[in-house]
Amino acid sequence: MVPPSSSSERSPRRGATALQVAEYFAPQRTSTDDLPAAEPLLKNLAIGVLEVLAGVREVDQLARWLGEDAYRVLVTRANLSARARSARGVSAQRPAHQILSIRACSPADGVVEGVVISAGPARTRAIAIRLEGWDGRWRATSLSLL
Repeated sequence: MVPPSSSSERSPRRGATALQVAEYFAPQRTSTDDLPAAEPLLKNLAIGVLEVLAGVREVDQLARWLGEDAYRVLVTRANLSARARSARGVSAQRPAHQILSIRACSPADGVVEGVVISAGPARTRAIAIRLEGWDGRWRATSLSLL
């Protein structure tokens, strides 16, 4: 019997079970070597998160780079920020944040954990982001704003 080639391992065969088809179309892990540098995404994602919380950007604009849990967390924080602005009678204004530093480490293949420190007019904030490689691109699976 001939061992299957790499192309036949990736494509569902005719008569494949539903489980095999579901696994084929499910999100696939991607190695760090096959992904672009994570630091530019960490920086841009942090700026996007700060803009969402300031009310000048929609959360949906960042959905492509966020996993489900991170998306839900950001929607909740954005709604709380909008309520706070409404209660104080303050309109949304574009934040003037400066990125002070980016620290990133890779605890496993296809995973990057980073912290972005940003300085704003009122305070300095840290944004912790966990990126995982899925389907050939980085996705933020965890997001915390301190």
